[in-house]
Amino acid sequence: MSSPGIAFSAAFAGTVPAPAARWAGFPRYNFVGGHNDSALIPLDALAEAAAAVLRREGAILSTYGLGHGPLGYAPLRAFIAAKSKAHRGIAATAEEVLITVGSMQGIDLVNALLLQRGDTVIVEEFTFAGALGKLRKLGANIVGAPLDAGGLRIDALAAILRDLKARGTAPKYIYTIPTIQNPTGSVMPLERRHALLALARQYEVPIFEDECYADLVWAGSAPPALYALDPAWVLHIGSFSKTLAPALRLGFVIGPWEVLGRMLALRTDGPGALGQMVVAEYFTRHFDEHARRLTAGLRAKLDVMVEALEREFGTAAELWRPEGGIFLWLRLPEGVDVRKLVQPAAAAGIAFNPGPEWAADPDAAAPWMRLCFALPSPADIREGISVLARVCAEQTGIPARSANVVTAG
Repeated sequence: MSSPGIAFSAAFAGTVPAPAARWAGFPRYNFVGGHNDSALIPLDALAEAAAAVLRREGAILSTYGLGHGPLGYAPLRAFIAAKSKAHRGIAATAEEVLITVGSMQGIDLVNALLLQRGDTVIVEEFTFAGALGKLRKLGANIVGAPLDAGGLRIDALAAILRDLKARGTAPKYIYTIPTIQNPTGSVMPLERRHALLALARQYEVPIFEDECYADLVWAGSAPPALYALDPAWVLHIGSFSKTLAPALRLGFVIGPWEVLGRMLALRTDGPGALGQMVVAEYFTRHFDEHARRLTAGLRAKLDVMVEALEREFGTAAELWRPEGGIFLWLRLPEGVDVRKLVQPAAAAGIAFNPGPEWAADPDAAAPWMRLCFALPSPADIREGISVLARVCAEQTGIPARSANVVTAG
């Protein structure tokens, strides 16, 4: 008897990739991905919110779209509009908010709306790996723009735009993460935001603004969103994955109906209804309190990770200390290729994000890595960084001394 489904193998399309690896569970020291702190998910309050909203209006689960139309659950869209006004300066109504399956669907919809194979897109030199992967799959020409401690460098971007124009190339958009940049954790200053918008207007290139981490700023606030400063030139996406829980898969796009209506025509499915109802019920009452508690907990874990890295790596690791969020971006000395550390680290129970996966030019990012500090406990952060230093020393000779112990001769 043949194996189940074996007849389909001969019918696979020529572009189908090899099977994904079977999931073997999380590693002992898990520093990858956008996971959050499980201890900071308000389980009791979410259970109460779920019970309350189901008792009050659960009967609307009998209809597609909850009877609120394709943009999403109206109370959640109203909350997003109010939160975006209060915290990001965005003047948008609930009718200018589209609920998506996480921010990834928002990225897909923007790309479907704007891109064709061969189009040019400007991104930050280090940026969200998911966005880069989608652009590469679409066959886009990716141009990386340099970053510094304040985010996207305006002088470098101006030079890129000038050069592209001279060659007759019009970029379809500039993708930026101005508030808690991923992976560097920077916040773009207000003056630079205005300068970025001025360049967009001058060269007539729209801006795609990703603000998935904007609720997690250590300072408690950040300059207004780019969309708030000039909505004519910006599309804005956000997410509840980092503010509440990634498994909920809820994000949103803010834009005019001319844009959202076309996105709806392109979309094949939307987010689950129950999650929208629960998040709206909980956050409408508790958002500010929740964000303060979560941010304080994440900042404490960052402090643990920084202390551990400084103890174990010393000056061998250059840390870009973030201004919020859940990631730490760090650079090892020139000549180290962190891609060669992935398998040895995995064998020791460690997972990290290699910098080349988060770079427009992968080879130029060989010494960089991204560490997520949100999920592991403080004890696991300390132990995991110690093991990471040992693995790195065994493979590269760096650090030569870890926690005051010589690791390489």
